[in-house]
Amino acid sequence: MTRTDVRSSDDQGAWHAAPPMPASPNVALVQRAYDAFTRRDVEGLIATCAADVEFHLPTAQLTRVGLPYRGHEGVRTYMRDAARVWSELRLEPREFHEAGELVVAIGRVYAWGAGRVVDTPAGWVWRIRDGLVARVDVYESADQALDAAGLAES
Repeated sequence: MTRTDVRSSDDQGAWHAAPPMPASPNVALVQRAYDAFTRRDVEGLIATCAADVEFHLPTAQLTRVGLPYRGHEGVRTYMRDAARVWSELRLEPREFHEAGELVVAIGRVYAWGAGRVVDTPAGWVWRIRDGLVARVDVYESADQALDAAGLAES
């Protein structure tokens, strides 16, 4: 979401950023999912997900020969795999774009473990169905994620 600058009413004409707009229900859902992940709250993360959720994540390349994590048990497996593979794994979304039932989060991933250090841009495409996360795909760049969601600028 973008922030809009507004002129303040002070006598010196200073510019102040307007407060951010409240998140839409879909963006708020995705933010809750990130928050649960950050707190390593497995059941909190599952509460944001549909029963048939699919996580298409890079950790699957290291632990599942690229197979996605499926369903609530898949979310539990992902969280165990992430804890086993990564000594530290931080997902830092910095902006959100929304189109219907798609939310694209743009940010960075910081991780270390399994003989690897990761500090890279990332884009996540979240597909929402009936108010729950139905699928998450991770991309190596904002452009790839926006393109996958049909939001790339022409």
